[in-house]
Amino acid sequence: MDFQIRDAITANMRNNSAEDVRNVVEDAIKRGEEHLLPGLGVFFEKLWNNSGEQEKSKMAGELAQAFSAG
Repeated sequence: MDFQIRDAITANMRNNSAEDVRNVVEDAIKRGEEHLLPGLGVFFEKLWNNSGEQEKSKMAGELAQAFSAG
């Protein structure tokens, strides 16, 4: 993934409220457009990098379960 994408998304999301972030995520998912996936990946990368080992294990388990059901 290009660092310019990370930088642009970080700049655009800086100082947004939790509601703003939720709206962006829900809108991207609702639209289902492939070009929005890298942006959601940046969101996940930020979440992952700011999580502790226990949180990472929980997220990994939830993702594994979501993909096994899907």
